[in-house]
Amino acid sequence: MMLAEIPALDKTATTAIQQRIDLKTKPAGALGKLEALALQLALIQNKSPLSLNKPVLLIFAGDHGINVHGVSIAPSAVTQQMVRNFLTGGAAANCFCRSNGIELAVIDAGILSALPDAPGLIQQSLGSGTADFSQRPAMTLAQVDAGLALGRHIARQHILAGCDLLLLGEMGIANTSSAAALLAAATGLPVETCVGRGTGISDTQFELKLSLIKQALERPYAKDPVSILAEFGGFELVQLCGAILGAAALQTPVLIDGFIVSVAALLACQIAPNCRDYLIFAHQGAEAGHKAVLDALNAIPLLDLALRLGEGTGAALAVPLLRAAISFYNDMASFADAGVTQVVDSSD
Repeated sequence: MMLAEIPALDKTATTAIQQRIDLKTKPAGALGKLEALALQLALIQNKSPLSLNKPVLLIFAGDHGINVHGVSIAPSAVTQQMVRNFLTGGAAANCFCRSNGIELAVIDAGILSALPDAPGLIQQSLGSGTADFSQRPAMTLAQVDAGLALGRHIARQHILAGCDLLLLGEMGIANTSSAAALLAAATGLPVETCVGRGTGISDTQFELKLSLIKQALERPYAKDPVSILAEFGGFELVQLCGAILGAAALQTPVLIDGFIVSVAALLACQIAPNCRDYLIFAHQGAEAGHKAVLDALNAIPLLDLALRLGEGTGAALAVPLLRAAISFYNDMASFADAGVTQVVDSSD
């Protein structure tokens, strides 16, 4: 597997950037998470003024063989139906992208029934859904390598066209099962900590989901992140992972959505730890394992709206916060500029 080298984020300017933030006309730290966000963006972009040009939400779609057991409230056919909905502009992700000036594209990473070419649809299928990972590996190592390369390619394509913020979302019936198994395998956390109710399954379905994931994790498998992706991953999850690696290699910030995308981020960081510095976590959702994966990544999300939809909706909703962070960093007056007496904290 060939991976572009991901540079460590140069943090030598941290003190100067923090001083610029602290000298704005406000008490130190008064803008809370926005200040940390501005610092991260300033370090990544390494320029002044900061910018947010051509933000793009990439929604990766794929189907999962484990859903043959009925671990979701919806049949796998709904993945394709939702892809159609994205393409005609009718999903929540479309609404939030329109509200916030974000381009949206959908990637067929491996849905059961491919759709014909259409505007906004990118064909990158690795197959007609994964194998049932409760019985055998979800995919081959060759498919993982191909998926990482495809995800890297589409991220690079948008960034070289002028996108300086990549948003990531997903669509795939039963992909919370895959993400929960990946989280447990990648961290060693108890399965019960990682598994949630996804779209709102019944108690019976939840117990079956838990049992199938435990069964899968009991078979022998290599513990490196690429092998874990092959054992338990989804075609959309692998391409998400590749997109994260591709954006980080070009030193571009990536806005991470919910549980599934956060798990892809965890695997990307295990493959290439330097990519962690380029990730911004939009929100903490309601899915049981989301807090666990955020904790594993030492991530502080911007929002907590009890979302459990996916699609990149949380990422799209967080974009105004990035615009606000950039605005205050670029345009807010300093004490000296405004002729305001600086209040110095003398508590120590």
